[in-house]
Amino acid sequence: MPVEPTSSTHVDHVDPLVIDCDTCVMQQSDACADCVVSFLLDRETAESTAVVLDLNEIRALKALGDAGLVPTLRHRASG
Repeated sequence: MPVEPTSSTHVDHVDPLVIDCDTCVMQQSDACADCVVSFLLDRETAESTAVVLDLNEIRALKALGDAGLVPTLRHRASG
């Protein structure tokens, strides 16, 4: 038997969230060292400085951050 969502909120399309360290105003600050992106991308070996997250991944990272299991997202785009 299929399980129906319990929420009345329905999202047809949400653009992915692009987090790019090169555009972050907090780059090279203390906040950068405690950001979930820095946690996901080892700065010394990463091939990219950007992460693209879909809605489910954003929700999962928020839940993990709220629970104190990973650093919270601190990205603030410049401009």
